[in-house]
Amino acid sequence: MDSTARRTALVSGASIAGPVIAYWLGHHGWDVTLVEKAPAIRDGGYPVDIRGPALDVVRRMGLFERLEALHVDARRSTFLDAEGRPVAVIDMGDLVGGVRGRDLEIPRGELAAALHSAVPDGVELIFDDSIETLHDHDGGVDVTFRGGTRRTFDIVVGADGVHSRTRRLAFGPEERFHRHLGWSFAGFSSSNELGLAHESLIWNTPGRMAALYAPGDGDRVFAILGFSSPSPAVHRDPDAQRAVVAEAFAGLGWRIPGLVEAMRAAGDLFYDSVGQIHMPRWSGGRVALVGDAAYAPSFLSGQGTGIALIGAYVLANELATRPSHTEAFEAYESGLRTFVERNQAIADVSRPVLNPATEEELALRDRALRDPSSIPSGNAVRDANDSYVLPDYPALAL
Repeated sequence: MDSTARRTALVSGASIAGPVIAYWLGHHGWDVTLVEKAPAIRDGGYPVDIRGPALDVVRRMGLFERLEALHVDARRSTFLDAEGRPVAVIDMGDLVGGVRGRDLEIPRGELAAALHSAVPDGVELIFDDSIETLHDHDGGVDVTFRGGTRRTFDIVVGADGVHSRTRRLAFGPEERFHRHLGWSFAGFSSSNELGLAHESLIWNTPGRMAALYAPGDGDRVFAILGFSSPSPAVHRDPDAQRAVVAEAFAGLGWRIPGLVEAMRAAGDLFYDSVGQIHMPRWSGGRVALVGDAAYAPSFLSGQGTGIALIGAYVLANELATRPSHTEAFEAYESGLRTFVERNQAIADVSRPVLNPATEEELALRDRALRDPSSIPSGNAVRDANDSYVLPDYPALAL
């Protein structure tokens, strides 16, 4: 790239990683366009965790105090047996690897709004549009937008989630990179009939899991109905999704019938497989991927938001400080690959904790819960974060 010209970047996806890339590239003097298929910044959603080196990213963006004020401070998680009787009550940090008083848990919509507030004024924001076609060549990337506009950029970054369209256009179909983790789930909001506050309930029977999560003390909770499934979810019709979930939980006790009815009536239903994205390369030519688009660890890891923040920070700063996009992409991949793989591996130890598939797994899990220091998911998260130090880059002229 000509170092005397202002370089241009198109970032697809404006949820978490996208605004972080726009922040750093914008402050480094790039011309950045951020395109999002939704008509506005998405609010709501489950609280997400920011731990370890991801905290350093938001600190360097000047957002830590704002996000600290939004921290929901979930305190305990109660595990229940098939009859709804308590098996164990543990500190949330033991389950998810958090450190009380240091790590943050933020409603996803609030985090997205905070990240957008930091984006420099010169960044071009385009909502209700998306990339339709890409043509990568020596002089740049020719992009056709869904709305019909055609433009050329020096680079394109896909930050558009686990079902990334950018990845499909530049690297091939999702099936090449998706690793199904053996279950599917429905997420939705429900009434807080149990009066939960700053806590979660996790109910299990082999191959079935129900969770209620109350980040505060309001009248609504976040609910998940998860179930073992041998292949990825294929249904896109909401009525078909509801039918699949209802069938998976038919005839079960505790409050499951009421949760199924709440799922049927929910206006915010989210249904998907639990899976990861594994790619041999996160970049090719002038196109790179970041966050879930490149290396989704699944929500079983509890680290998806954290590695998206870190990946966006590293990718943007490598692009801004290396003489070419080729060198920047190489540094981005070589510096993060081991950290990402350690975070993806967390899902394999978390799944038997959250959704034991057999009576034997359930019995082993319940015994482990009585000794919080032995809970594998929390220890794996802490080990992964302790293994990585966020790199420093030249100071910005803010």
